[in-house]
Amino acid sequence: AIFASNTSTIPIRDIATAAVHPDQVVGMHFFSPVHKMPLLEVIVTPETSAQTTAKVVAYGKQIGKTVIVVRDGPGFYVNRILAPYINESGKLLDEGSSIEAVDDALVAFGFPVGPITLLDEVGLDIAGKSGPIMAAAFGDRMSPSATLQRVIESGRLGRKAKRGFYRYDAQGKRQGVDEGVYTLMPATGSRTSVAAEEIQRRTVLPMLNEAVRCLEDGIIRSPRDGDIGAVFGIGFPPFRGGPFRFLDALGAATVVTQLDALNARYPGRFEAAALLRAKAASGTRFYP
Repeated sequence: AIFASNTSTIPIRDIATAAVHPDQVVGMHFFSPVHKMPLLEVIVTPETSAQTTAKVVAYGKQIGKTVIVVRDGPGFYVNRILAPYINESGKLLDEGSSIEAVDDALVAFGFPVGPITLLDEVGLDIAGKSGPIMAAAFGDRMSPSATLQRVIESGRLGRKAKRGFYRYDAQGKRQGVDEGVYTLMPATGSRTSVAAEEIQRRTVLPMLNEAVRCLEDGIIRSPRDGDIGAVFGIGFPPFRGGPFRFLDALGAATVVTQLDALNARYPGRFEAAALLRAKAASGTRFYP
C-alpha cells in the first residue's frame, strides 16, 4: 500500500526511513480549510517511485484537487514561502503595529484574509510547532516573532479554542481583536503607525524571495508550479498571477533594490536570492 502523510513540516524522508518500502511513502499535503482550498501538494523523496507519484497525483485529481509535485524539504514549498510572510507580520507586531493594520494592509493587497487572521484560522499550536523547525533549517530569515511565541505560550490556540489574536463567539464567529493580546507584545502600550505599502513590502517581498529560493533548490519544478501552489494553497492574489508572475510584473531589478534597502535596515532577513540577482543583472524574466 502507498503510505501518505498530511504533515506540514516533518520531512517525508524521515517518515520513510521506517518503511519496508520507502518507494511507496509520499506526502499528500492538504490546505486548511480543506473543503475550500483547491491545492494538493504531493511531496516526493529521492526514494519515492514514479509509479507511486503517478498514482497519488491521479487520486488527488480524482477527488477534485489541483495538484503540484514538489521535492521533499522543510516546509515543502507552500509553507516554506508562507513562513517569512507570517514571521515578518509578527515582527511588525513586535514593533508596535496594530493587529488590524497588518491584516487590513494584506487584505488590501489582495489576500482573502490577513496573516494574523490566518494564524487564528490554522491554529496557533500548529504555527508554534512548525516555526522552530523552519528556523532550525533556514536560520535567522525564518526566526519567529516574539509576539507569536508569547501568544502561543499564553495558551491561546486561535479560532478552534475561541481565543487567539481575535475574540470569537460560541459559534466561532470572529468578534474583533482581543485587546489582551497587546499586553503580551514587546512593545506593550506603545503603538506605531506603519504605512500599508510598507507593511505589504516587508511581508510580501520575503515571500517572493523564498519562492525564488525554492526554484533554485529544485523544490518546485517550474515558476508555473510555484504560482499555482501560492494561489491555490495560500490565496496569493490571483489577479497578481502568483509570486513569479508578480516578480516579472515588478521587474527583478526593482525587487532586488527594494530587498537590499530592507536588508540594510533588518540584516539577514531580506538577502536577495542568487537567482533573483542573476535575473536582475541580465534583465531576464521567469516567464518568456
